Amino acid sequence: MNALNTRGKIFKLLNLSVPVLMGISIFLNPFPHTTSLKEVCFYGSVIITLILACCSKIDFSFKSPLTLPFALFSIWAFICLFFALDKGGSIHDFRAHLLKYIVFYYILINYFNSSNRLVYLSWIVILSAAIFSAGEIIYFYAMLGNTLSTKLVTGIAEVPVNLIGFFAVPAAIFSLHNIITDNNLRIKIISILCILPISILCFLTQTRSTVLALFLSVIILCFKNKKILVVCLGILFIATAMSPIKDRITNGDLITALRLDIHYTTLQVIKDFPIMGIGFGMETYGNGEFFDLKKYNKKVPEKYRGYIHTDPHSMPFSIAVRTGLIGLAFFLNIFFATFMMGWRCIRQGKDDDWARSLISAVAAVLVIGFFEPSFSHVPEVVFYTLLAMMTIVFIRE
Repeated sequence: MNALNTRGKIFKLLNLSVPVLMGISIFLNPFPHTTSLKEVCFYGSVIITLILACCSKIDFSFKSPLTLPFALFSIWAFICLFFALDKGGSIHDFRAHLLKYIVFYYILINYFNSSNRLVYLSWIVILSAAIFSAGEIIYFYAMLGNTLSTKLVTGIAEVPVNLIGFFAVPAAIFSLHNIITDNNLRIKIISILCILPISILCFLTQTRSTVLALFLSVIILCFKNKKILVVCLGILFIATAMSPIKDRITNGDLITALRLDIHYTTLQVIKDFPIMGIGFGMETYGNGEFFDLKKYNKKVPEKYRGYIHTDPHSMPFSIAVRTGLIGLAFFLNIFFATFMMGWRCIRQGKDDDWARSLISAVAAVLVIGFFEPSFSHVPEVVFYTLLAMMTIVFIRE
């Protein structure tokens, strides 16, 4: 009997350890020099989940509206591996940047599939972004002595300045969600204390795609409450007018702002590889070993020729160039299915506020992703976490 009790306690402890390890991995996402710990937490979760599944101690489910979209895109990306220009790099990235995060997604929807755990997951995202934001602001302006008009540059290879919006904007949306919907005064105060450094950091980075995503996500989140919408948009307009990003928006080069110079070059590559793409490897496009980007740059109109970037700087263009137009259609279907989940929740009156929050957060990631490099670990953790949260809201009882 004691042996059975001990075994039961061990399995219970293992079950509880998975969401803890996953939570630590997500919390550490934007922080540098934590890669080893994040990998230990994630793969530890995978190993524990496999042990529990083999011992029939967890009812692990693949039931999700995203299962078919994931399967279609994964199968097509796998087929493209056989036609990849850099097969080794493509196989590595197929595992490290697709299969890994699909596993990440399914662990989240199985272990955070309750109202309380969904809230915990949102707080992990909020606190992670808030602590990172406060730390960066203090370090860059107080410790390094830069003026507030100086564009904040992280100096962190894993989180360059143009990737901050990927985790900052969803965290700001979740904080605003709490401020609007939660009746607990303490939760409101903590959310306000969190949203302040997050929002300030978004403007100090002077990244136009991040500010655009903030505006769009606030409109989506607050659309049904016009008074709150007016107040929030007013605050954003004032913050924009008072910050140096105003000059980047009003006086910036439109071609550069819209990435037209980069997109025109990428489009020329897609024309040569429209079906299978160049391969799933993300380094193939810019390493110069397999094709010459300068040759493609010369094909675009002269006014759109600029500095040749080694990344498409766009989520859809990156997918199109790596997996062809068919792969792009399958990838966009993942977004379509996600937005449909949110829309159905709103139509059915099921977790209306959460659905709106997640729609606005996913829309923000899509907007930023259209202008910035999106396929590195920090944005991918945020992206698949949001997909999992939307799924949890949709499928839970």
